Amino acid sequence: MSQPRLSILFVVAAALAACLADAARPATATEVPAITARQRHEKKVFTDAEIVEGFLKTAFGAEYHLAGRVDRIRKYDSPVRVFADGSRADRKAQLAKVIADIGAKVQHLDIAMTDDKDAASVVVKLVRDRELYRTIATFYGQERAKEIRSSLDPQCLSGFRKNEKYEIEHSDVILTVDNGDFVFLDCAYEELLQSLGPINDTATVPWTMFNDSVSMGFFDVYDQYLLNLLYDPRIKPGMNVQEVKAVLPAVLTDVRAWVAKVNHLE
Repeated sequence: MSQPRLSILFVVAAALAACLADAARPATATEVPAITARQRHEKKVFTDAEIVEGFLKTAFGAEYHLAGRVDRIRKYDSPVRVFADGSRADRKAQLAKVIADIGAKVQHLDIAMTDDKDAASVVVKLVRDRELYRTIATFYGQERAKEIRSSLDPQCLSGFRKNEKYEIEHSDVILTVDNGDFVFLDCAYEELLQSLGPINDTATVPWTMFNDSVSMGFFDVYDQYLLNLLYDPRIKPGMNVQEVKAVLPAVLTDVRAWVAKVNHLE
């Protein structure tokens, strides 16, 4: 079992390397044995109740809650641009493929890489494992970093800040580059997806990567359901649980059709 990943919710208005490049071509998800094995046995058929349960448990709440309300939908309401901050060309290439995969599978999400850090809404910091906690401390302070390390000992983490309308304005993701392809891809998918809104990890839903006991390394069908529900235009930032439940049946019908199409499901 891999070490836990950690996602942190920011609700304040403002807040928030060097290593040798690998000469080999960066591995894709389909070239990592641990990922292909999981893909072969992936569960792809879910009831409406199973999908709705996972959505409500991850879209509301927060795994690591600093302040403010967490009983509202939080999401980007504008195009998302991702900047990779680091020196590993192979990891940047893998990250770009992860972003392209997410963009292709979430229907109403406009997400892409950018070379302009100032224009980025998501900044991904690529660090060596030994630099992880020093980097966490620069983001969250020494005391918070010690608390994170002692209680969770994560291999990667993400956080975002939102405005008073619950629209996410900026996300920060920290990924380690030297723990192997599986860990990198597993962390990249989970933390990038959580940086888009579904930030509450849950141990009670066995099919989602937002469960610290589950390691996937790819964008699985179940989590495609969750992200497509969140980014449907009828699910708006600031909605509460009852408001979301009122529109979910119609949204889920359309999301099922989309996920079936992009995954060639019968």
